[in-house]
Parts: sequence; structure tokens; C-alpha cells
Amino acid sequence: MTALIIFIFIFGYIGITLEHPLKMDKTVPALLMAAIMWALVAIGFQQGWFDVIDGHENVFNFLKDGEHAQEGFHSLLLHHLGKTAEILVFLIGAMTIVEIIDLHQGFDIIKNWIKAKSKKRLLWIMTILAFILSAIIDNLTATIVLITLLRKLVKKREDRLWFAGLIVIAANAGGAWSPIGDVTTTMLWIGKRVSAAHLVERLVLPSIVSIVLPTFIASLLPVFKGNIDVDLKDADEKTHKLLSSKRMLFLGLGMIIFVPIFKTLTHLPPYIGMMLGLGVVWLVSEYIHPEEDFTEERKHLYSPHIALSRIEMSSILFFLGILMAVAALETLVYGTTTAGEQVGTLRYLAEVLNNAIPNQDIVILLLGVLSAIIDNVPLVAASMGMYNAPMDASVWHLIAYAAGTGGSMLIIGSAAGVAAMGMEKIDFIWYLKKITWLAAIGFIAGYMLLLFMESI
Repeated sequence: MTALIIFIFIFGYIGITLEHPLKMDKTVPALLMAAIMWALVAIGFQQGWFDVIDGHENVFNFLKDGEHAQEGFHSLLLHHLGKTAEILVFLIGAMTIVEIIDLHQGFDIIKNWIKAKSKKRLLWIMTILAFILSAIIDNLTATIVLITLLRKLVKKREDRLWFAGLIVIAANAGGAWSPIGDVTTTMLWIGKRVSAAHLVERLVLPSIVSIVLPTFIASLLPVFKGNIDVDLKDADEKTHKLLSSKRMLFLGLGMIIFVPIFKTLTHLPPYIGMMLGLGVVWLVSEYIHPEEDFTEERKHLYSPHIALSRIEMSSILFFLGILMAVAALETLVYGTTTAGEQVGTLRYLAEVLNNAIPNQDIVILLLGVLSAIIDNVPLVAASMGMYNAPMDASVWHLIAYAAGTGGSMLIIGSAAGVAAMGMEKIDFIWYLKKITWLAAIGFIAGYMLLLFMESI
């Protein structure tokens, strides 16, 4: 049964990667994979074929503990659903704010600021923006904002996919050195493995290398030669038609930036701050007058309900499926550590790597590569349990970098990548052929620099 569950994950993962050849939305295999895996976990657990483990290292055996074990199973399922829902609510909130800004033509303001017609210059502007924004508002939200802007600047889809790929690399690089820039760095920060000051100090240079190198190489490719067609005059006319463009742009981005401040002040999860931000933006949008001759009959044209209808719900459901499938692997007890402690499948995999490869630096490098294949959140959670090092030890900086930037090597390896994939319908195979090698070069170069910095 255990082998079957792992096989379902691998089979579902292949289905996601072959989305275009199969002519099937990636959400389908993701949802089926998650539902079937949890069904098999439940059946196997109730039959006593294997145990399950929760996030607090409590192991449940149905035959021994009976009703108590069943309650534990339901609790851990709710726990994983809750952690997944945190990401989904955050994503829905960020997407809705971005769509409300777009409804009021707020991004045309930024579009007018960017005067670059050269593809190469625009590439550098977008990657620098992604790197800086992701450190402030997190890599996921930064990607959503910039791809929305990209749609207005670059009309040719083939060109836009290349820009989107580099934005994903830049957003993940920017998120890696900020305690609020990525879920994994936030986990390490809250878990008192790293301090904000040391994280920034040690990771900012390697993160810069991990995006500058791929961007420089990409700028030499034929796809970034020449100019793009940007009708700035048309953009100016559109912007001046609405009185609300600037207000909604600054309010929307301001509320997104407020999310980490809210989290710092209240110590509540980020999705609560995003709900507050969305509520404020929604409230203002109900009463603001976008046009000079604004009438009640035209109010529906700027309704947040239209913004909600533009959200890619298939991307939200894909997130639900892939994260819950990974949670099933995390829950299933697969083996024991060298100390005889029972652990889940992902933790066991990390232990096997640690025992098979005596060099810790190589193990963490491999964890970075694995984070492109499997969600980096459980991998970081597993690594936090693997190593018993003090705060700001070298191992935590390496893990923060590897997990944060390693996901760029595959389109489904990071929240930013999944968001880009949903918004632009990026093909897994296309990204693998065109972008993966650029992300890998940046990842390895930055990792080598970080190793050198930690050694001195």
C-alpha cells in the first residue's frame, strides 16, 4: 500500500508535467492525486497496515489506540488543510487586489513609467523590480503584480513567457534573503533558526548572483534582441480616462506591503493581514468615483465581483491538490531514523540522503534541487528536525538559500512559479527546456558564493 501511494504521487506528477501533450488541465491530476492518496492513507491506517504522524511528531496506530488514533488522524488532516488554506486565502486575496487595481487601470501608471522599448533593457527592469518587490511583499505577490504588468507591456505571448520565466527566478531570489519574502525563510525566522539581520547579511549577495547571472546570459539570447511594441500614447489616454487609477494603485500595493507589517505587529499569519488589505481595498472601490461623470448605472463596471471573476480558480485548485498530495507523503510513516524514531516519508528521504552523503553541504544542495520537484515547505520542515544547530548557524543559511532559490529550476517548484504557470498557462516542458538551465546556473553560482562566505 505504501508503494502504491508513492506511485500515485509519481504518476500524478507525470500527469502534471505532460499537461499539454495530454491536452488536460494540470488541476485534474493534482486533485485526483491528492484525493486518491489521502483515501489510500485512510484505508491503510484503518486496516493497521501503517501508522501516521502529525506535525508534532506524534505517531498514531489505529490497532493500538483505536478511537484516539482516529481523532488524531482527523486532526492532522485538518492541520494540513489549514496550512494549505492559509496559502490559498493569501493567494486569493493578493490576486483579487491585483485585479481590482487592474480594473481601475492602475498598472497603466507603472506602464507609463517604464519607457524601455528594448527587450534587453525591459528584462533588466522587470527582474530588478521582481527581486526588490519580492523581498518586501513576498515572492508570490510580486510575481502576480509583475506578470499582470507584463501583460500590458508585452503583447507577443512567446516573448512574454521568457520574461515571466526570468521574473520567477528573480522573485524567488529576492524572497530568499528576506525573512518575509518566502514561506520557507519565514518558517526559519519564526522557528528561531535565523535572525532577520544575519539572514539579510549572509544571503543578499548570493541571491543577487543567482539572478544577475541568469539575466545576463538571457539578455544575450536571440529572444531578447530588438524592441517591443509599446503604445505609450494609448496607455496615457487610458490612464487619464480614470480618476481612480493612481489612488487604487497606491492603495492596493500599500495594503499588500502592509501585510508583513501587520504580521510583525500582531504575530498573526500573513493571510489575516491579506484579508484586512482586501477588505480595505474592496471598501474604497465601492465608494470611489473612477470617472468624472460617474453614474450608478456604470458602477457595476468597476465592481470587485468582476475582479473576482478574473481570478484563475483552476490555479487555486491546483495549489490545493499539489499541497495536499505532498501533505499525504509527509503524514505517512515510512521508516525510522538512526535513533529509532518513526518519521514520515519526506523526513525519511532527508535522513537517507544525510546518511548516504557524509558531506552536509552536498546534502543541502540536493535538498535545493528536490525543492524544485517537491514542495519546499515540508522539506524545510524536515530539515529543521534533522539538524540541531544553534541560531544563525551556517546550515540554516544554506537551507534558506537552497530552498528559496532551488524551486526556480522547475515551474511547479515554487509558489511564484505556480502562480506564473496559472496566469500565463506556461507549459512545464517549455519551462524545463528554456528556463531551467538558466535557473540552475544562478542557483549553483549563488550556492558556491554562500559556501565561500560561510567558510570565512
